[in-house]
Amino acid sequence: MSKLAATLALAATLLFGAAVAEPAKPTIVFVHGAFADSSSWNGVVAQLQKDGYATRAVANPLRSVSDDARLVSDVLTGIDGPVVLVGHSYGGQVISAAANGHANVTALVYVAAFAPQAGESVAELSARFPGGTLGEALAPPVRLAEGGVDLSIDQAKFHAQFAHDVPAEAAALMAVAQRPITEAALTEKAGEPAWKALPSYFVYGDGDRNIPAQALAFMAERAGSRRTVVVEGASHVVMISQPRTVAELIVEAAR
Repeated sequence: MSKLAATLALAATLLFGAAVAEPAKPTIVFVHGAFADSSSWNGVVAQLQKDGYATRAVANPLRSVSDDARLVSDVLTGIDGPVVLVGHSYGGQVISAAANGHANVTALVYVAAFAPQAGESVAELSARFPGGTLGEALAPPVRLAEGGVDLSIDQAKFHAQFAHDVPAEAAALMAVAQRPITEAALTEKAGEPAWKALPSYFVYGDGDRNIPAQALAFMAERAGSRRTVVVEGASHVVMISQPRTVAELIVEAAR
């Protein structure tokens, strides 16, 4: 091979090799909300892992917005490269706070989730719109030794309230494994939210009985959602009943 031919071959390799190279995929970090746990993301995680995404589901303590957001922030600090942060329900308020100060967070995905403005609480946002029935479905509160109370959903009402589009047998197990949340976390007011500076995406079901669909639509529009997916008839756990739909929106946000 002549010197010219070798030079041209090397140039072609560099040119076309660069053309097909893809940027590193972001890590997808999940934050569950009240009355759920990290396993609620299993179906979505399975879809994303097939597509080659690194994933991490945080065990959200559900004690207070500030403490929960601090834990998620610590997780983000330990991740190299870009991150897409995904929150469900109350977890939406947590990711809105936790993303602040992390330049590697490239997008926020709200899955049937709260996106409060500064000074708002999730309890206040739920009560602002008609259609929610969570208050009627709560079990008697558990008083905490340090003060305040823990709230959970009555197991007998869990399926109808929280997961009506999930098989009854699976919902019964979810009801037993649900993680309670403090009343203080639901009434804590939000600080400056990260959705003001980051692109956000929303997906929820119009059959949600925990957060009224009107509230979810309002928050998505206010946050300037890049894409909002409304799943007809879906419950509050749309990530369990419709994992592919949720995964597809996360991939869109990741790109």
